[in-house]
Amino acid sequence: MIGLTNELGYISYTEEVIANLVGLSTMECYGVVGMAAKNTKDGLWELIRVEHLNKGVRINAKNNELSIELFVVVEYGTKISVIASNIIQKVRYNVENHLGLKVNSVVVNIEGVRF
Repeated sequence: MIGLTNELGYISYTEEVIANLVGLSTMECYGVVGMAAKNTKDGLWELIRVEHLNKGVRINAKNNELSIELFVVVEYGTKISVIASNIIQKVRYNVENHLGLKVNSVVVNIEGVRF
């Protein structure tokens, strides 16, 4: 559980709730085809369905600051650096404004390009 204290009391979030918000924020960015998760049987990366976007997100919390790591598949012909920058800005904005948690870092891993 990750939480914060304000003048009204204590608010706690599960990692799954935060990861779902991060996954949905990522999918809103132009050029993102989907989130990726490692298939444990084959060791290959595969696209994740919308219901399980949190599997393409890793969250570490220290001192109420989040470090977020994302695994995404992007569209062919788009500039990867621009996509990654947009994802970082959108995820940081949504987490900090909707949940009130401080985001320390966002790492975007491009796991594939879809034609």
